[in-house]
Amino acid sequence: MANPVYLYDAVRTPRGKARPDGGLAGLTPQELVRQQAAALAARCGNAARSPEALIVGCVTQAGAQGGHIALVSKLHAGLPDATAATSLNNYCASGLTAIGQAVARVASGQIASALAGGVESMSRSPFLGDRATFYTDGELPPRARFVPPVLAADRLANSEGLGRAELDAVALASQQKAAMAEGDAALQYSRIATGRLDGEECIRPQTTAEALAAASPAFGGLQDQYAAALSGERFEPLHSVAHAPPICDGAGLALVGSEGLGPAPRARILAFAENGGDPAASLTAGFAAMDTALARSGLAFADMDRIEFMEAFAVTIAKFLRDRPVDAARVNVGGGHLAKGHPMGASGAILTSTLLDALDASHGKYGLVVLTGAMGVGAAMVVERLQG
Repeated sequence: MANPVYLYDAVRTPRGKARPDGGLAGLTPQELVRQQAAALAARCGNAARSPEALIVGCVTQAGAQGGHIALVSKLHAGLPDATAATSLNNYCASGLTAIGQAVARVASGQIASALAGGVESMSRSPFLGDRATFYTDGELPPRARFVPPVLAADRLANSEGLGRAELDAVALASQQKAAMAEGDAALQYSRIATGRLDGEECIRPQTTAEALAAASPAFGGLQDQYAAALSGERFEPLHSVAHAPPICDGAGLALVGSEGLGPAPRARILAFAENGGDPAASLTAGFAAMDTALARSGLAFADMDRIEFMEAFAVTIAKFLRDRPVDAARVNVGGGHLAKGHPMGASGAILTSTLLDALDASHGKYGLVVLTGAMGVGAAMVVERLQG
């Protein structure tokens, strides 16, 4: 990077169930962002009150999240008129892509500070709620047609030779670690009580290995619905609802900036990468982005004290733990998306905040965050912890 870039702080909401009585459903998306901006202002002072840019990732930019959600959030939060606002959609990597754009702008000298992250109120703007023509366009060649992520997960599990035993194991571990982490104040240091919610709402602490093994695959019927996009390919349905991240609401925001903003930064950003991937393989571009980010940082998996790897579906984390030389005890130490949920555009920012807490709690030095999404979307970032 041309100029050093720092993560001064990063905060997140708890994740609330995406239903009318969910813990965050009563709050608008812009209010979710405002409360995280206010938390950063309380923790970082003027550096967070007057950012040069607000960059917000959000997947379903329609309805409550339409009309340029970053600009709406800027106005709602009372940020300065001079703050530039950018809304972006990079599917499930959106929140980390927003942080990556802030990093690039700071590194190039265009700006000195930015608030960057993401938001998704899936209770107000449901999945595929933007009704894009792309989702049903039958004129595209099959390889370019939209395939729902959960269907892609089943296809990937089959092509990778990962069965229910492996999927069950990672789903159970995610639930167990998430339940234990709820009582660990250090791991929740940057989780900001929001609305009436002060804890993760989607965790199922009573999950057992027996219950997971007995759960029926839930998404096989999609193979008929998307037969044309699959070119007639058939594969064994494997993922049950328990192997998919719950649909939820949430937001996360980070203060990214150059040296000398005022508060002591929590981490230095060593490398950021985005990669595209084969849309037919789907959910694998995050692996490519991860490898690129590590190469750019000059570090290896063995150097990573903590890793936040997005559990897009059980197959992704199972493949990661099987194929990469990592210590599972350093990965998703507070549980992952399979337990806590996936508020799409917010997830990258939430995991960035979670990573900083996990590094602080372990007094670790290096950390890695990885996001992967549908149709060949991936992003990753390597950070160096500075405090303590």
